[in-house]
Amino acid sequence: MEVLVLNGSHEYAKFLTERFITERYIDQAIHDTFSILESWRRRFEKGKAEYKPPLVKKAYVRIKTTLRRIIGKSVRITVKPHEYITYSWNNEWFSKRVEGFELTEPIIKEDKVYLVFRKELQTTTPLEVVAFDSNLFSLDGYDGEKFVTVSLKQLYSLKYTMQRKRSKVQSLASKKFKAGKRLLVKYSHREKNRVNDLVHKLANLILCLYHHHVLVFEKLNKQGMFEDANDSLSRKLSKTVWRKLINVLKYKASLYNCRVVEVNPRFTSRSCPRCGWVNSRMVGKTFRCGKCGFTLDRQFNASLNIFKKYLSRFNFKMWGFPHPFRVSGVIPLMGRRGMNIRDFGEVQGLRVEYKIYEIQ
Repeated sequence: MEVLVLNGSHEYAKFLTERFITERYIDQAIHDTFSILESWRRRFEKGKAEYKPPLVKKAYVRIKTTLRRIIGKSVRITVKPHEYITYSWNNEWFSKRVEGFELTEPIIKEDKVYLVFRKELQTTTPLEVVAFDSNLFSLDGYDGEKFVTVSLKQLYSLKYTMQRKRSKVQSLASKKFKAGKRLLVKYSHREKNRVNDLVHKLANLILCLYHHHVLVFEKLNKQGMFEDANDSLSRKLSKTVWRKLINVLKYKASLYNCRVVEVNPRFTSRSCPRCGWVNSRMVGKTFRCGKCGFTLDRQFNASLNIFKKYLSRFNFKMWGFPHPFRVSGVIPLMGRRGMNIRDFGEVQGLRVEYKIYEIQ
């Protein structure tokens, strides 16, 4: 019997990967190959992949549950009959965080080992709803009682700063290729890591504020927005991370008993939440209804319409609840009054509370 122990540096990972080519792992390799091809087919049908076969650049081995045995805070993996690998996470930084979690299928690559843990959560159906309108510098939301703004300026500023640094490095690469290429890889990794860190902090902030809620977002087509935008707007759109944020929220939502839903963004900024009138022209910073006179900030008006669009999916009368248009809280007033863009003491009969949150 031969037992090999992998330490935190995974120095034997490449050597061990070459030894997994046995009949025990052929079925898993075939399954992964079909999964890669199916993923490529779906992306190709959507126009997001080129017509050429996908290439696996880094070899990996996925360990089936039948070929691993958990002993305390270590896992023993069968390579061949009577030949094993033992990996322990007792002294790793995540050892306390995964207490109560179940180890699924470890993944071994040439330079590292991935341990995937999961935990069954007792979830209930969230009844509270909060809708967010995605903008360049903020997420503007409405939760049925008040408007909330989550600032994205820190993320936008980070993307802008790193883009300027990369442009300087690219000019250096035209003169000194090797040094410029090395610096370009360095700053690209730095930008990716810092953006991911801020996105996770932002997702945690939203989920802590609205745990046990349904989080409703617009299903934005960023590529289509590039086609309709000018050069200045395209540069600003390239610094947004809406899709990354929604993906992070989706896989973290179950830990906070939340659910993330996306709705069609059509006319959310240009329609009146009170009477349904749709403005045929582009809306400025403030939306003003040409039919009933309802006036509200454009971004909060969009969040209100997203809120209503999600609730319109359900038959509230069958459940004994009022109509979703009344749930939104928009109550007509007698007469009109002037208002500033951010005057939210009382917006046309809608009693609101305005709060701004930033990433800590």
